[in-house]
Amino acid sequence: DYVFHFASPASPIDYLELPIPTLKVGALGTHNTLGLAKDKGAAFLLASTSECYGDPLVHPQKEDYWGNVNPIGPRGVYDEAKRFAEAMTMAYHRYHKMDTKIVRIFNTYGPRMRLRDGRVVPALISQALTNEPLTVFGDGSQTRSFCYVSDLIDGIFKLSQSDFHEPVNIGNPREMTIKQFAEEIIRITGAKSRVDYKPLPVDDPKVRQPDISRAKKILGWEPKVEFDEGIKKTIEYFRNALKGAGSN
Repeated sequence: DYVFHFASPASPIDYLELPIPTLKVGALGTHNTLGLAKDKGAAFLLASTSECYGDPLVHPQKEDYWGNVNPIGPRGVYDEAKRFAEAMTMAYHRYHKMDTKIVRIFNTYGPRMRLRDGRVVPALISQALTNEPLTVFGDGSQTRSFCYVSDLIDGIFKLSQSDFHEPVNIGNPREMTIKQFAEEIIRITGAKSRVDYKPLPVDDPKVRQPDISRAKKILGWEPKVEFDEGIKKTIEYFRNALKGAGSN
């Protein structure tokens, strides 16, 4: 038996609107789900995040990097909730000898994301498909590494079947700037949109790229879906979703 703890707001627009519930689900939610797993003798997997690294001073990010997080900033409610959840998970593993796993999920995309999710992939695709200006924060030089959802699921499943208990990065190390990402979206969609630059949010990470050496070595995992393939599937999903939203 397994308990998979994935509960939490994950988009900045969600956890900035729900700061206290975000902290509670990272603390009380993790405590409750660990208790359930302990009571049932089940393995436990925590969905953690690359946000544990904050605005990193080490690049790319390896699992042994402790991060650079502002604990009292607006993003801190999510970052610190996940860091606390990791600490509690490891405490249950060490003290109660539970079978626990921790996956640190990097930026993931694919069909079935919400139209108004607020994260960069749905935001820019939706804007491009409606020929609106694409919103890029700062000068667009900040980087992200985008992993297609099927690769993420494969990595999480392999981790769940392993006997490894420390955090494992699951993400695609192919890094690009947000400006490059916006330009790719315009190219692939054929949009007539321009890029609209806005002020960078507080504590927004300047770089994000996973070191997946641990996942390769321990799980035999690495991403398979190329960016062009994954983003075209995602754009097609959003194209149909926008048509459906327009007809309602």
